[in-house]
Amino acid sequence: MVSWAVDRGCGSSSRAETPWSLPVELRQLRYFVTVAEELHFGRAAERLHIAQPAVSQQVRRLERDLRVQLLDRSPRKVLLTEAGQRFLPAARAVLAAADQARASVADLAGGRAEVFRLGTVTGLAERLDAVLDTFAEQAPGVRVELVALPVRDRLAQVADGSLDAAFVRSPAPGETPDLDFLPAWDDPLVVALSAKHALANQDSVRLADLAAVPLRLTERRNHPALVDLVLTACARAGFEPVPAPSSTTLQDTLAAIGAGSPMWTVVYASNARQVHNPRVTFLPIADPGMSLPIALAVRADAASLNLRLLGALLAGAGR
Repeated sequence: MVSWAVDRGCGSSSRAETPWSLPVELRQLRYFVTVAEELHFGRAAERLHIAQPAVSQQVRRLERDLRVQLLDRSPRKVLLTEAGQRFLPAARAVLAAADQARASVADLAGGRAEVFRLGTVTGLAERLDAVLDTFAEQAPGVRVELVALPVRDRLAQVADGSLDAAFVRSPAPGETPDLDFLPAWDDPLVVALSAKHALANQDSVRLADLAAVPLRLTERRNHPALVDLVLTACARAGFEPVPAPSSTTLQDTLAAIGAGSPMWTVVYASNARQVHNPRVTFLPIADPGMSLPIALAVRADAASLNLRLLGALLAGAGR
C-alpha cells in the first residue's frame, strides 16, 4: 500500500486545515487508470485479465476511501468526473514511480525480475487476489504475468513451457497425461434472479422451482464445464430448462435480468459478492453439487521454488 495525502479543502483552504492520509492500494490505482483509459469496465477487465465485478468493486472502494466520485457511470457509458480527471495524472505518476522502484531493485540485484507466467480464467475474484498478494510478499523478486487464454491453449502452453502454470475448472487429468493438477478450491454457484421475482425473498432456491423460467447461459464452447454442470443438474431435478438467448457478457446478462426480463442464470458466488445491483438477487442453490473445482495445471516434471510456493498458498486457500 502507499500512503496518499489528500487535501479535501476548497478554494483557499490550507492543507493544514483539512489534511488526511489513507492507505491506497496500487491495485486500486491500476484498476482505476485502466477503466479511465478504456471508459468501459468490461474492456478494462479484459486488459487486466480479471473478472469485471472485481474491477468495479476496487474502483468503488477507492472512491469510498477518497470520499469523492471519480467516474460517472450510466448504463451506456462511463465518463471521468472532474475529480477523476484531476486524479488520473496523479494515479499514473504513482504507478510509474512504483514500476521504476521495482526496476531499480531488479537492476541492483544484477538483472531483470524473474517472470512467472500464469494462465488464468475469469471468476477467481478475491481468492486469486489474496493468493497473488501473498505470493508477491513472499517472492518479491518475481513478477507474475497473468495470461487469459481458452482452456485448450492454456493447457497446451503449460505443456510446452510457454506458461509456468495455469488455473483450470473441472480438470480432466486423463486427457493431458503430461500435466499434474494441484487442487485449489471449489467454486460454488448461485442463482441470479430479478429482485422483483417471486422467489427473490427466499433464503435459497431449488432448481426445480425455476423450471418454467428461461435460463440464460453462455455458449458451451465458451465454458463447457459450467454449461454441462447446470444442464445436468436441471435434468437431475426433473426438467429441461427453457432456453433464453445466449449471454454475451455477464454484465449484459445481469443488466437484462435486473431490467425485469423473465430469466435466470448462474454466477460464481465470489463474483456475486462483488456485484452491487439492487435490481438483481443472488440466491444459494439448495441442490447438491452446484460447484466447480478449481485446480492449478503444472508440468509433471516441474519442480521450481515458485511452483512450490504457489502450491502451498493454494492449499491454504482451499481450507
